Amino acid sequence: MILYTFPVHTSFIDRDLEMIQPMAEIKPLEFTQSPVKLPFYFILQFFQLLWYLPKTTQYLCFFGGYHSVLPVWFGKVFGKKCTIQAGGTDCINMPEIGYGNFRKKWLRKATVYSFKNCSLILPVAEALIKQDYSYDSRISSKQGLLNLIPDLATPIEVIPNGFDTDFWKNLGNTQKSFSFISVATGTSNPSRAIVKGYDLIEELASIHPNWTFTLVGDSEYISLNPNVQVLGKMHPKELLELYNSHQFYLQLSTSEGFPNALGEAMSSGCIPIGSAVGAIPEIVGNSGLILKEKNLDLLESAIQDFAKLDLNHFSEAASKRIQQLFNFEKRKKALLKALDLVS
Repeated sequence: MILYTFPVHTSFIDRDLEMIQPMAEIKPLEFTQSPVKLPFYFILQFFQLLWYLPKTTQYLCFFGGYHSVLPVWFGKVFGKKCTIQAGGTDCINMPEIGYGNFRKKWLRKATVYSFKNCSLILPVAEALIKQDYSYDSRISSKQGLLNLIPDLATPIEVIPNGFDTDFWKNLGNTQKSFSFISVATGTSNPSRAIVKGYDLIEELASIHPNWTFTLVGDSEYISLNPNVQVLGKMHPKELLELYNSHQFYLQLSTSEGFPNALGEAMSSGCIPIGSAVGAIPEIVGNSGLILKEKNLDLLESAIQDFAKLDLNHFSEAASKRIQQLFNFEKRKKALLKALDLVS
């Protein structure tokens, strides 16, 4: 049995379970993101790991952090494989915007211990291993695991996210010109909104009242711009319809690993406009627009120039790119092999 630990249950977790369950028994164990509940969850997790120990063949963690410390320790003590999927915040140090595990003393220690002592690290993007960051000039350029843990010797293998391109597809619906959508959770937290690029989106909305913007994922987020519509979390079918009614998808994150919503939106025919961080340039390729630095004037002029081109071509190119390079089966095959579930 595989024990799968993570700080919060996401659609990403569900997809992993869907991939692994046909090949092996897997038990999901959710941890907590609440500092107040940490002591209780450490005790709870210790007894959970002890209870399942006789049946456990290996451990799998999504993100490195507090929740991965005990699975890594159990793996070392009892000689069982422990794999950590690095997702983004666990490979970043950005105190300037209140983001990244490495900006907090004890969380940094937990993260470093986990990555140094696990059996295998599976980042979702090459940039999470090592990157020279330059998008936001306020932020240190040295990001990624090998910059933040210089003596890290654990084996690393990049496995990008994968998408169900039979579900996320272009339905051929009419898209309103200059309609933009972006999806992120937790953005009612101001620092999280900056991480996800909502500050830049709001600036863009304020100078283009005729353009429409839809921000999905947190109904508590407040926008003062009348052309910005805020929606809470959506069911996949509702989200598919939303993607198909918008012309552009905005992923203007200040930091990112491999954004799931970007892949879903592209597969659904949205033209991507993204920041030059994490795996975003790799995902977008030549099917959209990449903003090299966080600058409103650059963004605005780039969109204006881009809109003069054949946008149908870019919509089709975005959809095809996800189908060919980042499909569900490709990730499934790589993940099962990394977990020694197939030869």
